[in-house]
Amino acid sequence: MTIYSYVIEHDYGFAPNPFHGPCTLAGCKPDIRKAAKVGDIIIGTGAVSAGFERHMIYWMKVDEITDFARYWMDPRFLTKRPDMDAPGKIERFGDNIYRRDRDTGFLVQAFSFHSHPDGSCNEKNFKRDTGKTHRVLIAREFAYFGMEAPEIPQDLHDLIKKGPGQKCRFRPERARAFEEWAVGHSERGYLGKPTHWRFLK
Repeated sequence: MTIYSYVIEHDYGFAPNPFHGPCTLAGCKPDIRKAAKVGDIIIGTGAVSAGFERHMIYWMKVDEITDFARYWMDPRFLTKRPDMDAPGKIERFGDNIYRRDRDTGFLVQAFSFHSHPDGSCNEKNFKRDTGKTHRVLIAREFAYFGMEAPEIPQDLHDLIKKGPGQKCRFRPERARAFEEWAVGHSERGYLGKPTHWRFLK
């Protein structure tokens, strides 16, 4: 079991997406999505810009891995397709945004948080999301705290990754300590609104 820790710079409920059942990681963090295995634990900590530095925004234990094309077509995840005309934020930040074009077989980016405002493909986000891997991580055991994020204890601050990228090379005893603390919270599921929602108009 490997623990991955990273800072969620833009916590809007897109990556990760904790809505409509399981928690999914289908955008951003290509290195984690490429490397993670079933049973691994991913911990996202808060950004300084949101005022949640040294807080745990979410954790998820990977129990299924799929790819973009299967994710798009899977009836279990149709509700995770974004609806940019919906009045609610949950629908607008859906992360099921890549499908294969029937004629070309190439991936196509849906109108979404990662596209341009007019719905056209954002090449920068497209390359980041799809350039290294097409994998989507799925977790039914998770806790997404968002605005209710607990503060990480002082003796566990070595868990926190500062800046871009991720941390995953922990000594076994430290990994166990992180897991026990994170998973030890009794709450599960979607528990609080994303930290950056309060900046939206």
